[in-house]
Amino acid sequence: MIPVKITIATTNKGKLREIEKIFLGSDIQLQTLADIGWEKEIVEDGSTFAENAMIKAREVYAGLNSPVIAEDSGLVVDKLNGAPGIFSARYAGEKAGDKANNKKLLEEIKNIPDPVEAAFVCSAVYFDGETILVSEGRIDGRLVRTPRGENGFGYDPLFLPNGYDKTTAELSPEIKNSISHRGQAMKKLRKMILREE
Repeated sequence: MIPVKITIATTNKGKLREIEKIFLGSDIQLQTLADIGWEKEIVEDGSTFAENAMIKAREVYAGLNSPVIAEDSGLVVDKLNGAPGIFSARYAGEKAGDKANNKKLLEEIKNIPDPVEAAFVCSAVYFDGETILVSEGRIDGRLVRTPRGENGFGYDPLFLPNGYDKTTAELSPEIKNSISHRGQAMKKLRKMILREE
C-alpha cells in the first residue's frame, strides 16, 4: 500500500526543500521532525551513510509508528581518506556551521595539488515497520579553492560537479536537483515507494 503521509527524518530545511521538489506531483504528504515537534536527539553512530540513515529511520518510526524517509549524505574526498564523510555536517566540530566546515576543508586540502577529486554521496532509506527500501546516489566532481555561489548549503560552494563549470551553489535548484546525489537517491526511492517504472 502506498503511504499517504511520510515523515522526513530531518530538521535541515535545505534537505527538505530538495526532497519536497522530488515528491511534487505525488499524493504523498511530507512532514518533517520539526513539523511534529520531535525533540529527541538521534545518535548517528553508524560507520556508513546507509547505516546512519537506517538508524534514523528506525528510531523515528519507533516514535511515530508511521512511514519514515531518512537519509545520510556527505562529501567524500579520496585524498583525505574519505573525509569529511559521515562527519560532513560536524567536520569542524559538533556545533559548527557550513562556513566553519568549508573553512576546515579548505585548510585540509591546501597542500594537495589540483585536481582535488571529491564526491557527494547519499544513502536514503524508507521504513514503514515492515518494508525497508534503500537507494543510493552519487555525484563526482572536484573541489575549488574559493567558495562560489549562494544557492544550496553545506559544501555546495566548494564542489564543482564533473561536466559543469559552476559549483553546485551556483547552479539553479532545478539543475542541482536533477544531478545531485540526494536528488538521485530520492528519485530512486520515490519510484520504489510509488511503484513507478
